[in-house]
Amino acid sequence: MISFAYPHLLYLLLIVPCLALLYGLSRVWRKRSLDKFGKLSVLAPLMPDASKYMGWVKTILALCAMTFIIIALARPYTPTGDTKTEEEQTARGIEVMLCVDVSNSMLASATDDPGGVSRLQRAKLILEKLIDKMSDDKVGLIVFAGDAYTQLPITSDYISAKMFLNDINTEMVPTQGTAIGAALEMAVNSFTPESDFRKAIVLITDGENFEDNATEVAKMAADAGVEVDVIGIGSGKGAPIPLRKGSSEYMKDYNGNVVHTALNEEMARDIAKAGKGIYVSGTSSSAVGDVDAQLNKLAKTEYRRKAAVSAANELFPIAALIALIFLVIDGVLSYSKIVWLRDINFFTKKTSNEKDK
Repeated sequence: MISFAYPHLLYLLLIVPCLALLYGLSRVWRKRSLDKFGKLSVLAPLMPDASKYMGWVKTILALCAMTFIIIALARPYTPTGDTKTEEEQTARGIEVMLCVDVSNSMLASATDDPGGVSRLQRAKLILEKLIDKMSDDKVGLIVFAGDAYTQLPITSDYISAKMFLNDINTEMVPTQGTAIGAALEMAVNSFTPESDFRKAIVLITDGENFEDNATEVAKMAADAGVEVDVIGIGSGKGAPIPLRKGSSEYMKDYNGNVVHTALNEEMARDIAKAGKGIYVSGTSSSAVGDVDAQLNKLAKTEYRRKAAVSAANELFPIAALIALIFLVIDGVLSYSKIVWLRDINFFTKKTSNEKDK
């Protein structure tokens, strides 16, 4: 039996027959348009490369690819064992909200080398490794620049968490700036309400805060029982800010000078201290281990949860592969007649006179 992690996405399959209907109507409209110029039997020799069937073939291939892409997005899997065991199990963990800085300064190098790995890429790598160390904890994701937005509500689905994490970029938040306080406040309000879970916020930023008093918000979070741990990304010397990802052109001020951005380590430490957490340098090889060890100090809370689908039971790679095959075939075929089939007529028989010739 096949189950789906996100069955509501299967409603997107309704798009497939609608597109097929629209294509059918377009073919009818095309035929009527050609009829205005004359009989099709007369016009056919004027269009020797036009195929009656390749349009339908390519459309069917494209719709099949779309069908399997939607199925892949719904994440099919095969449950194993007893149904009740598969649906629920007892777990012990904490709740962790990850707050990721996506301001333009995060495009700058994480080291003194301007051509080094960007701060945002370094942040993604650290947080992905941190999620890999989690087993029964719940995790959520918030991105912020001038404003803060919840990217992923609190969940125990680590696969989805890493998917959302890998998709974040500096264009997600239209308002530029660095509103760390707004992000911390949103994180505090994003935890499961009225629960006994111990809660922690992991803030990863270059520490350049221009919008609010982040230290004061971190203290309020600590008073509410939420620990705030900070990972500082960047170097004290600073680095120029690329205009876009991978660009060799850098941001300049009004005088034409290249703008440099440096890690404000002092502010990052102050936020961690106010939040009764720890500060860790993102350039340290032990950054992930230090944060994980700090989170493990929090008492675990027992709760009931749906069992996570193991990678071995996931079927979405198969659906994605089938979709890819359909797309490749569709890309290879053209709308015109296939050369070696042009002289073959599958639907008429030769007359006796034609055979004699």
